[in-house]
Amino acid sequence: MITAIARRVASGAIVLWAAATAAYLALLAAPGDIVDAIIGDGADTPQIRSQIIAEWNLDRPAIVQYLDYLLRAAQGDLGRSYLLQRPVRDVIGEQILPTLKLAVAAAVFGVVLALILAVTTRHRWVRRVSSTAELIIVSTPPFLIGIVLLSVFSFRFGLFPVSGDRGWAGLVLPAITLGLPIAGVLAQVLRDGLDRALDEPFAVTARARGLRERAVLVRHALRHALMPAVTLLGWLSGVLIGGVVIIEQVFGRPGLGQVTLQAVGNGDMPVVLAVVVFAAAAFVLINTAADLAYLLIDPRLRRS
Repeated sequence: MITAIARRVASGAIVLWAAATAAYLALLAAPGDIVDAIIGDGADTPQIRSQIIAEWNLDRPAIVQYLDYLLRAAQGDLGRSYLLQRPVRDVIGEQILPTLKLAVAAAVFGVVLALILAVTTRHRWVRRVSSTAELIIVSTPPFLIGIVLLSVFSFRFGLFPVSGDRGWAGLVLPAITLGLPIAGVLAQVLRDGLDRALDEPFAVTARARGLRERAVLVRHALRHALMPAVTLLGWLSGVLIGGVVIIEQVFGRPGLGQVTLQAVGNGDMPVVLAVVVFAAAAFVLINTAADLAYLLIDPRLRRS
């Protein structure tokens, strides 16, 4: 098991290295001089240019520049935003908490709702209604769901704030907006997994021992149905990372979405590169957690 964990952690480190390298190559491929790309739309002075050359080792061989970039990134040094005149680490650090709150709340809401739907919609007509609603939600762009929720619960009834990060009330509608598509996909996967698990020999044996159908469903079949759902954690991380940028704009929330759009619009390459590396790190972390979850859910994988 230790070997399996080490192998998964090593593969995650390789993916993270590849993402950091791709971000660095994108900087080199930017049109014009690399110093101009790093300055962006900020003040361009000889002193700032000298500082950039010294910080990025632009007066040294390319391999030294690349290795120094990787070393600094591994130590958490993501460079400096010359547009904002602040370290990139501080820019991201100030905005990461609202984004994490939204992502975690949306993930928890989506997973819990999916479990409830998969377990409770077993009757044929209820299942058809639920599956149709899930398909509609998954097919609807998240920003449109957010606009509808804002129109109904904020503008019409005034139950939640229209914009901003005002405690839990400002988190409810964005989390629901981002979590509904997650719940729609996971519920269908879990429901199909439960159908297959309930036909397995262990389910027949459990019924023969006198267990009620609900107990067989929750205590035995659900654990087996989780395996294909865990596979979707990689997809879940992509939905969260990409969706947060849009949803934060719809609801006027602070976070990495605002930072990313401003950095792209202003040509602030150090911030853009840092966001790319951070998103890759989050993706690797979630997928590594999914791989390790397999070992916890299925004992056969631990033995193998």
